[in-house]
Amino acid sequence: MTHRLIPALALALVLAACGKGTATTQKGADPAAGRPLLLAAEDIVTIRSSALASGPVITGSVQPERRADLRAEVSAVVLQVLRENGDAVRRGDLLVRLDDTAIRDGLASAESASRASAQAFEQAERQFQRMTTLRTSGMASAQQVEDAEVRRNNAQSDVEGAKTRVVLARQQLQRTEVRAPFDGIVSDRKVSAGDTAQVGKELVKVIDPASMRFEGMVSADNIGAVSPGQPVSFRVNGYPDQEFTGKVRRVNPAANATTRQVEVLVDFTGDKQPRLAGLYAEGHIETASAESLTLPATALVREGDKALAWQVQGGKIRKVTLALGEREPRTGDFVIRNGLAAGDLVIRHPSALLKDGQVVQAAGAPAPTKAAAKDAPVPARN
Repeated sequence: MTHRLIPALALALVLAACGKGTATTQKGADPAAGRPLLLAAEDIVTIRSSALASGPVITGSVQPERRADLRAEVSAVVLQVLRENGDAVRRGDLLVRLDDTAIRDGLASAESASRASAQAFEQAERQFQRMTTLRTSGMASAQQVEDAEVRRNNAQSDVEGAKTRVVLARQQLQRTEVRAPFDGIVSDRKVSAGDTAQVGKELVKVIDPASMRFEGMVSADNIGAVSPGQPVSFRVNGYPDQEFTGKVRRVNPAANATTRQVEVLVDFTGDKQPRLAGLYAEGHIETASAESLTLPATALVREGDKALAWQVQGGKIRKVTLALGEREPRTGDFVIRNGLAAGDLVIRHPSALLKDGQVVQAAGAPAPTKAAAKDAPVPARN
């Protein structure tokens, strides 16, 4: 039976992931009784070389590229607010309606004046034509013809001015209806029905959640290593279990006069993208990459200033002392400087009951002898 146990144990130790059954199997082992420690494939992690990116820290917030701060263009009372925060809108949807009574009266007056001007111009034109005919027959003087022409030209100017006033009045009337400039979501409603809106007053904000980007700041000391196209990895508050990736689009050519930091715009890459604006984000711009051995933080055991891990080797476990480097900000893994090599197997979630030299056995593998099978612990069932 021993020759069947060895391949089964080797297969189980090569696989890596973490399961809830780890604590159960480890606590079920009784080192004092000499029973083997049952290990499932998900209890083991294999030390591998990973590409660790390094670069300057970037901090900032997620903001939409398409955002509109809609303001009042006429002075009027707010009659209706037809959308609330979070409502989806389509381009051209009516958001806010202002009182247009005075503007409609002005438009009616401008249209009436335009009609009167048109009639006056027609009369002046007929008078000019009549004087021109009389001048040909010698019955009107040149001065009379000239005076008729001046009146005709003045009437024509009045017509053009009246038309312009009508167009302006119609534009003012259109400005009493505030509409969505693009497809998006209402992010901030600033007014309510009954408010008086002066010219320039904020009414409502609309954003496009599909146009989010990372607007970050980088220290001027490190900006020399940043250039468009470099990858960026970062985390966003509100999405603790997700890591987002992006690419530098543009580096601001001027530093902030107060903080001496430089703005860097980062476009999202991949399928993951937050749909909320204003969330804080922090990450690294990947300006360099190096290969290093890494170990998950869950596999470490701290004893004072020492960092230890439980290595599985030759069917037993032993405690090894590690020399650690920096922590990878993206995954949280630690860089191993010394103590383990690529391909070594360690316990992913070590228990306080583990003993140096304790025998391990693959969970589900047959026992080597009948006596060992009698003493072996029974794996916990789901």
